[in-house]
Amino acid sequence: MATKQHLVIDPLARLEGDVRADVFVEDGHVVDVQVEAVMFRGFEIILRGKDPLAGLIVTPRVCGICGGSHLYKACQALDTAWHTQVPPNAWWIRNIAQVCETLQSVPRWYYAIFAIDFVNKNYAKSKLYDEVVKRWAPFVGTSYKIGLEISALPVKIYAMFGGQWPHSSFMVPGGVMCAPQLDHITRAHALLERYRTEWLEKVWLGCSVDRWLENKTWDDILNWLEESESHRNSDCGLFIRFCLENGLDKYGAGVGNFIACGSYVDPQFYPVSTIEDRNKALLAPSGVVYNGKYYPFDHLNVREDVTHSYFEGSWMLHPWDEETIPVDPEVAKKQGKYSWAKSPRYLINGQPVPCEAGPLARQVVAGYEEAKHTCTAAGCVEHAIDPLFRNIVNKIGPSVMVRVLARMHEAVKYYKWAKQWLGKVDFKDDRFYNKPKELPDAKGFGGTEAARGALMDWIVLENGKIKNYQIVTPTAWNIGPRDSKGQMGPIEKAIVGSPVKNPEDPIEVAHVARSFDSCLVCTVHVYDRKSRKELARFKLGGTK
Repeated sequence: MATKQHLVIDPLARLEGDVRADVFVEDGHVVDVQVEAVMFRGFEIILRGKDPLAGLIVTPRVCGICGGSHLYKACQALDTAWHTQVPPNAWWIRNIAQVCETLQSVPRWYYAIFAIDFVNKNYAKSKLYDEVVKRWAPFVGTSYKIGLEISALPVKIYAMFGGQWPHSSFMVPGGVMCAPQLDHITRAHALLERYRTEWLEKVWLGCSVDRWLENKTWDDILNWLEESESHRNSDCGLFIRFCLENGLDKYGAGVGNFIACGSYVDPQFYPVSTIEDRNKALLAPSGVVYNGKYYPFDHLNVREDVTHSYFEGSWMLHPWDEETIPVDPEVAKKQGKYSWAKSPRYLINGQPVPCEAGPLARQVVAGYEEAKHTCTAAGCVEHAIDPLFRNIVNKIGPSVMVRVLARMHEAVKYYKWAKQWLGKVDFKDDRFYNKPKELPDAKGFGGTEAARGALMDWIVLENGKIKNYQIVTPTAWNIGPRDSKGQMGPIEKAIVGSPVKNPEDPIEVAHVARSFDSCLVCTVHVYDRKSRKELARFKLGGTK
């Protein structure tokens, strides 16, 4: 007779306590799940009727970790609404700041959020357990300490240009409110070199960044792993070996569709900020991959579904057309609703498709040569079109391991890009800002790739005020509930099928959630599915 259990994981991940999951387990595997966002955000409602520039102040407060990304896309939403002419220097400064925010996120997330779960006692019998504890144990692990210390370096670069981090407001429609000097650029180069020499090459890779970037396939990665002891014994090598030993390459696949709205603008392809020309100017390509086929990204195909969300109605609308009216959760639950998150979808041939956002998504998109036809600028920057993760997903499929490896891969690529872009700042040109003509009635769209994935704003201006403002975050793409067609969101789909070896400490579910970087602490209550009697209470990934 099948053993059935109901696990209530509340909250679901490590940083913020606003997501819970009802997980149903039979015979040691998850068979069903509902992921609920339990906190109402409401920033869109706050912005109604405000001055158009209010989004530059309000939206970076949505998140204390990627506020720079919110500023980048909020600024671009107004740029496109007003058709601003942003000077080249301003675009390079925006790009450098944005990429540095992601560079700080990579080691901080890996060591403080994800890898510390590997010291869980469920893995005590692993051959690699002692080494994992030595390096990745929270606060005392050798690599843990280095990783967190090194993560401060990129945000020092951001702060040099932006005045502070987080919650900077130095990007404005028409440019940036700074004019860096040569010593800023020199210091930024020095900080990036410390990032490379003290952590990226010495600790994470065990090789040069150029050697790592020679890897183009999964077989290349396996050959790299055995090429030298420094590769095998690096943190990257240890991570891959631990995942393969413990099966993290076998679960957490998700929906298998990927979305990237792209980021980092090459100003030579973008003299005037328009929605129509945005794609071709992107250095990190945009696109959607559905059933293994690449589609150019078009924001007009984005929809949000509220069938199972705590909002009035059951509509599926483009963000420009939404009117978000919250409903009391207790009332909404009687209508079959179960989350404050909406369900973002992308239309393919008129049908709504759930898509994963994040590092894996943008690296899969970057594996398609077709992306260069949409994003012309991507063909002009080294490693923008990168076949590695398209090959890995085709070869072994998406998983917890592959999703994490994609994020770590970006530290190498983005270090290279940041170095190159620092050299693009032209001190012979003192233009960092052009005052825009503020149109009273307009529509704008802004997007970027935050560390967690595709982050987008839509703004509607009427009579010089904000009529409608909608934010679609990467977390929404990933944790959104079922839609009107019953399709699960990416995290829900990824959790289904996951093994649960120890129902009193289902660390595998935490691995899946945290591979998406859903940012919440895990406290789990285990119930018998029939009697609803609580069997145990404990925290995932920490001390019981």
